[in-house]
Amino acid sequence: MEKSSAVKKEDQDNWHISTWVHRAWFAAGCATVIFATVKSISLTSSLAAETSSPRLWFKTLSSAFLGYVAADLATGIYHWAIDNYGSAKTPFFGAQIEAFQSHHQQPWAITRRQLANNLYIAAAAVTAVFLPLNVFMTDPFNLAFAATFAGCIMFSQQFHAWAHMPKGKMPPAVAALQNAGVLVGRGPHATHHRAPYNNNYCIVSGVWNRFLDETKFWLAAEMMLEKISGARPRSWGETSPEWAQIASEPELE
Repeated sequence: MEKSSAVKKEDQDNWHISTWVHRAWFAAGCATVIFATVKSISLTSSLAAETSSPRLWFKTLSSAFLGYVAADLATGIYHWAIDNYGSAKTPFFGAQIEAFQSHHQQPWAITRRQLANNLYIAAAAVTAVFLPLNVFMTDPFNLAFAATFAGCIMFSQQFHAWAHMPKGKMPPAVAALQNAGVLVGRGPHATHHRAPYNNNYCIVSGVWNRFLDETKFWLAAEMMLEKISGARPRSWGETSPEWAQIASEPELE
């Protein structure tokens, strides 16, 4: 019993520490993104040399930009779904649902997670989905889209963590990117953590947030799901204790 308690306490103390499994998945995710990027550049270079058309580079860069924009929307859809539906007992997604609910209670905690610890789940998903696609894809434009999309998805939780980090602790380059709107900013994301917790779901750049919120996209999706399945989102109910922040950020030792 004492040994079991000691192991449990160690797990609680090390919740933010990266393990070798976390690092392995993170490395695999990075390799997947780098592979797609290098392959896209190589194929574009070959095609540009064959056709003497520099416009191919513009098309590749445009595809990469679309991947970045699409990733922001994808993180919003996933974030909305996880926040509003299912529970800790939901198959496959239960741990993520519980983690996101815990994040609402202690939003500062994400800034304490080490990099691989914070990103390994997304990295594992990116590896499983995109590595096989990258191997067989031969279109440089699709590869450019895939590389940027996958990279932004994988690092979205780090962008999210920076959106909760005090400016004084944030790398200056990150603060500059947030101010430029390239990465989701602290101010805009803070509104997501205020009742009724039903807006600003996108966490790459947040470029989609204003459009999705002002057009009531999420409400329309929720009404459609309720009509089809009877499921009601958590954001429709009164603010409940599991959504409220329960503690302020403790001082670092």
